[in-house]
Parts: sequence; C-alpha cells; structure tokens
Amino acid sequence: MPGLRASPPAFLLLLAFVFPRGSPAPAVQQLEPSSRSAVAAARVALLYHNFQAGSLGGLRTLRQVRKATLKNIPESGHKYYLQFSTVDYRTGEDAGNCLATVLYPKKKSPPVVSIKCSNTKEKKEIQEEDNRLYQRMRHQSKPITGNNIPDSYGNIEPALEPVWALAVAGSSSIMWQKSTETLRYSLAQVKSVRQWIRKDDFIEFDYTVLLHEIPTQEIISCHMRLTWLPGHPLKVKHFCDSESRGLDEGSGAESGSAAGPLAEKGPKF
Repeated sequence: MPGLRASPPAFLLLLAFVFPRGSPAPAVQQLEPSSRSAVAAARVALLYHNFQAGSLGGLRTLRQVRKATLKNIPESGHKYYLQFSTVDYRTGEDAGNCLATVLYPKKKSPPVVSIKCSNTKEKKEIQEEDNRLYQRMRHQSKPITGNNIPDSYGNIEPALEPVWALAVAGSSSIMWQKSTETLRYSLAQVKSVRQWIRKDDFIEFDYTVLLHEIPTQEIISCHMRLTWLPGHPLKVKHFCDSESRGLDEGSGAESGSAAGPLAEKGPKF
C-alpha cells in the first residue's frame, strides 16, 4: 500500500528534528524500584514535602517505591522520576501515594524537587491534629526545654512528642538541602531544645539536632532556629558544625546561619 511507504521517512524526519545529528537523546534508564538510588531519591522528595507542607499532622515517611526512572540531562544533572507510597510518620498507617521528580544538579546546590501526593487523611483531620499539637506547645506554664530526645532507649516523653514532631519537620529542610546523589541523612536525635516566648501567635524554638549521614556514618550536629504557626509556612534558619561539613549558608527565607551550640542568652541570627 503506497500510504504505508511514507511512514518510515516521516518518522525518521521527526527524530532528526527532535534529536539533531550530533546531539544524542538524553539517556533514560529504568531503575529497580528497590534500588538504593531510587529509594534515596524518594526520601529526598519526602524531606522536601514534609518541610514545605509545614504540618505536624501530615508528616510522612516512605513505604515503597513502585516505579523509578533515571534521565541523564547533560547540562543539568541526573533527574529521577518516581512513584511511591507513604505512611503516616506517627502511626505508620497508609498516608497516600506520591509522584515526584528529583534533580541532583551538577553544581553544588540543593536537589530540585517537584512532588504531588494524595491524602488518605481528610484535610480537616490534619488541621485538627496540627492545632492540637500547637496548643500543647503554646500553652505551657513555662517555656519547654529538653535534652536527648529520644533517650538512649529510643523513648520520647509524651509531653515532648510535639517538640520531636516539629524537629522532624524543621530538620527536613536541612536534610533536603544537604542531600546529594551519594549522601543522605536521617534525624538521629534532638540533643537539646529550648522554647522562646513570643508576643505574637507563632511558637519559636532553638534546637541542636544530630543528623546521621549515610553512607559515611558520621553524626552531624546542626543548630536550628524554628518558628511555626499552623496554616503558615515553616521557617527554619540553621548552622551545621563547621568541623564536620563546613558552613551551611542556606538560601531564601527557609534557612540561614546562626551561632553555634545553644548559649545561655541564645544565639543571634
């Protein structure tokens, strides 16, 4: 049939237009969903999501990567396309599925993340949990202080659970920014925490957090100043131990610099 003979040349012309001679198509690779690189990229996406959501009741962790693709973009870096399921950080119950892309830039800068997730919790339920945890921290008879959360046995005092959840959300900003294709992080412990009294409705805390760096197994100490009000963006400024990884300057409104460990009069940002 004459009409069919025209198809191959037209197809070849299309390929020549999209990928001119001398400019090969970007390499695309299907990854095993359980591969280390796919799982690490999904966790980076969730770090970004947990920080951007600014919600203690909506914190998630990774359950399973279901599909992962890697594209090498010559001028930019490696970009991961991911589908994965999540669980609620506190209860371990199903929290919904996510679609995400994670680009690890060639230049030294935070991973570029785009993520969209479904929710198994009703939005009202998440807001109610946020408000409940906020009220517990807001209306204390004296400023909250604490050390070694969780303790050496992995226990967290019930009164300090909201403080720990806030540390998880805030430190997600630091861990997302520090992550690379070969290094990832998890929150090991809140070494110390101190609440600052404010005249407005926001709550404010100084934290010293210990981050576990993988695969080096180093423990990185970071100081974090955090302010939060349900329904508003989480604001974090941080400074990580210069002896371990150098000065973390951060960027934008989410991060900055602070004096080192907690001082008697508090650090100056």
